[in-house]
Amino acid sequence: MYADFIEQLREQQLVRKKEGLFRSRMVLNGPQEAHVSIDGQTFLAFCSNDYLGLANHSALIESVADGVRRYGVGAGASHLISGHSMAHHKLEEALARFIGFPRALLFSTGYMANIGVVTALLGRGDAIFADKLNHASLNEAALLSRAKLIRYPHADLSVLKKRLAASKAKLKLVMTDAVFSMDGDVAPVDELLALCEEHNALLLLDDAHGFGVLGKQGRGSLSAFEHCNIQSPNIIYMATLGKAAGVFGAFVAAQPEVIETFIQHARSYIYTTATPALLSHALLKSLELIEQEEWRREQLRKLITQLKNELQSLRWQLLPSDTPIQPLIVGKNEVAVQISKALYEQGVLVPAIRPPTVPEGMARLRISLSALHSEEDVKRLTTMLRDLAMNWE
Repeated sequence: MYADFIEQLREQQLVRKKEGLFRSRMVLNGPQEAHVSIDGQTFLAFCSNDYLGLANHSALIESVADGVRRYGVGAGASHLISGHSMAHHKLEEALARFIGFPRALLFSTGYMANIGVVTALLGRGDAIFADKLNHASLNEAALLSRAKLIRYPHADLSVLKKRLAASKAKLKLVMTDAVFSMDGDVAPVDELLALCEEHNALLLLDDAHGFGVLGKQGRGSLSAFEHCNIQSPNIIYMATLGKAAGVFGAFVAAQPEVIETFIQHARSYIYTTATPALLSHALLKSLELIEQEEWRREQLRKLITQLKNELQSLRWQLLPSDTPIQPLIVGKNEVAVQISKALYEQGVLVPAIRPPTVPEGMARLRISLSALHSEEDVKRLTTMLRDLAMNWE
């Protein structure tokens, strides 16, 4: 019986390899930077979400060391027992101030935050309206909540409006990525909020890839829309702290009563050990750098423009994105894998993204830019891609 089970797993993995869907891990020998070390070889990396280049910043390293001396290594307990330290408390207050919300609550990961938010608020008799390209964590949260899941075509507000109007649910929640992690486009947040206010629905905004990058001083996607009422009680805002912020974790911001509901009922908050306080201590310094060092976002904007200009005549097309996520659509799974491998052999890391992460026929290279990249780095990548395109059968 057990031998048959193992053989079945082996066959499934062989099928994935044949279909170009098998995934494997790289082992880095050092810190996350624009240039990384793998097996003693240095690679130019376009595969990290460290958009502002803070993951190995000396000030954050010093803050971690100071945090260890103050708080030790482990939190030792959940937030509701004895794991909630002054560092956690200060960071929650700082995050709320930074994005302009009354309160914020830390979660261990963005996945746990989305699951905690949705399952704490919704259940049977409620309805969730989800963009078709939402992150997997939002989809999983909807299924776990047992609310009715109603999906709408990507960014199609006319369809969403009709489905909101037709719903008789007790509580309605629209949930969407703010920046879509595989396409790099930005949701029409201001229009989504207007629809939610019109139909008495909540809006859960997953800003994992916008926080620190978009908006004034990196305050996120909400602040990037000039006429968006970020004070609206309809908004629940989630962002992660391991991408542009360079550390680890996530937070949710909302009205005080909503945050208190999560403290009381969000199982992924209640039933887990708090993240080490040293990380929150370091994130306080990260927030300062995000707010003060505008040159990092200016460098990203410059590199995005350069990449688009240098790849505009390529046989493979970039999706329209003004964010550090620049998807290059190649279509077939095996082609994406082969191009990624060819780049790897020349010392450049760009991941091949395939179904089910993206739709069938939409396999791509997901180029991620960082403020630590130079114009020469981008030039090296675009030259290689043009050479590969010319020689591709």
